Formats: sequence, structure tokens, C-alpha cells
Amino acid sequence: MRQVSNELPEGWTIERVRAETEDPEAVLLSLDRLVVIEEHGRTDYTTLCPDIILALPSFKMCLTRVDSDWYMGQLEPDGSVVCWASYGPDLGTVVWGL
Repeated sequence: MRQVSNELPEGWTIERVRAETEDPEAVLLSLDRLVVIEEHGRTDYTTLCPDIILALPSFKMCLTRVDSDWYMGQLEPDGSVVCWASYGPDLGTVVWGL
């Protein structure tokens, strides 16, 4: 089982994520789940292997980090995550773009 990663980027804590997103329920999730990206024009998904998954329940969204890029997506009822696109390597830019 892949554990929850608490290795947020330097300068970030879960408390800061909650404050910056204005989502008091933001939480790090276990990595033990299917994470895919839905790509325009394709009928199948590409599997991703994130090292961080942040759930933002107030937005019904998740942020996942794969290598150095952050992906935005949603948590499905079965616990899997479906991402839409990469939003770059800077968590701050992604969070402030919500």
C-alpha cells in the first residue's frame, strides 16, 4: 500500500493549503488509488503515478503532483482520481488559479 505523502513543496503545509484555498477540509490522500488523466480526443485514459494527492472537498476537486507538475481533477465515488490537465510545477500558481 502506498502511504499518504506529507512532502508538500517547500514552504507549504496542509494548513497553508487550507488557508490559501479557503477549504478548511483540504486533506492529503493515500496514494493507494487509481489516478488517470482524461485527454481530449482519446477514448482511453493514461495512468498517472502521483507522489502527492490533495483533496479539496469544498471545490469537489483534487490536485495531484506527478514528477514536478500539478494536475487538477476530481475524486470519483470509487476513490479513483480523474485529472483533466497539467497546470505546471508551481503549487501556488495552481492554488491561486482556483
